[in-house]
Amino acid sequence: MKKFLKVLPLAALLALFCTGCGSSSGGSLTLNVYNWGEYISDGSEGSYDTVHEFESWYEETYGTAVHVNYDTFASNEDMYAKLSTGAVSYDVVIPSDYMIARMAEEGLLLELDFDNIPNYANIDEAFHGLYYDPDDLYSVPYAYGIVGVIYNAAVVDEADADGWELLWNENYSGSILQFNNSRDAFGTAMYRAGLDVNSTDTADWDAARDALLAQRPLVYSYVMDEIYNMMESGEAAIGAYYAGDYFTMLDAQADGVDLRFYYPDETNYYVDAMCIPISCQNKELAECFINFMLSRDAAIANAEYTYYASPNAAVYTDAEYLADMGDAIDILYPDLGDFSEQYNRYAYRNLDSELLDYINTLWETVKIN
Repeated sequence: MKKFLKVLPLAALLALFCTGCGSSSGGSLTLNVYNWGEYISDGSEGSYDTVHEFESWYEETYGTAVHVNYDTFASNEDMYAKLSTGAVSYDVVIPSDYMIARMAEEGLLLELDFDNIPNYANIDEAFHGLYYDPDDLYSVPYAYGIVGVIYNAAVVDEADADGWELLWNENYSGSILQFNNSRDAFGTAMYRAGLDVNSTDTADWDAARDALLAQRPLVYSYVMDEIYNMMESGEAAIGAYYAGDYFTMLDAQADGVDLRFYYPDETNYYVDAMCIPISCQNKELAECFINFMLSRDAAIANAEYTYYASPNAAVYTDAEYLADMGDAIDILYPDLGDFSEQYNRYAYRNLDSELLDYINTLWETVKIN
């Protein structure tokens, strides 16, 4: 049920000028963007093609052609592994909060020049000064959400659809999917047990490892983007994933599949944000792209396409967007009271390198077994 924003004439976007972004006429530029899969309106089925619209707008505005190389990653850890080695070069990356904190601490991000990002004014104050970037130096929020459980009601008894226990329910052995990254997989086990997902006590992580080992015989597969096809087709019946992706799966579910969704009481609240890594080859162009992504048309198109909640006031105050999204709004923007309070309580935070190495060792034990 993806909704598609009409592509407006480029003249409607001319208010997006940012100082320092212009280039002399002639020649061409290249921008390398690294983002999650299925995380931008891409022109499919008549949708607004964000990358193409940026390229067209930039050339019309500045008289210089720009080509965006757009690559995707499946997890924060995969993205970090590539960037931290210096083996790849990107101009804009969109990691999650805890990974932004780690990258900033390790000197892997450049400070932003907000004179080149005037549309930052659209970002809700609730998303300023969050723990991962307390001085708002390195990042611009792109999307946020909550992790929940997706299940096929044609297979799963409604009485069992409660909390994280469903992912450990032996009645559905061989139909359960688990995250294929250490932080999210351990998160499911720790939220289930009421443990602090940011604990520095290795005993807590050992307990989570034991829970994941006990779950392993029940797991059909460890997945990231593979979850889409497996849940949509009915190949698997249960999986934890990000709220917005539930609607993408719902839209494509096969006949006989009845996908539903709920939030466990304790779960991960996350923010993904746009950053510029130290490998950036054209910082002003990168900032211009970020600014474009915050414009009304691009931001609404991306929010509608991905089904993720937006921190951008130009999106969540737009009457047409709210009407188009219908009942999805209740899941994407649940009434949680103070979002920042819930976020501060449950969001992943940066852990020191020694503990991360320990967790990764535990994770290898789970995967090998």
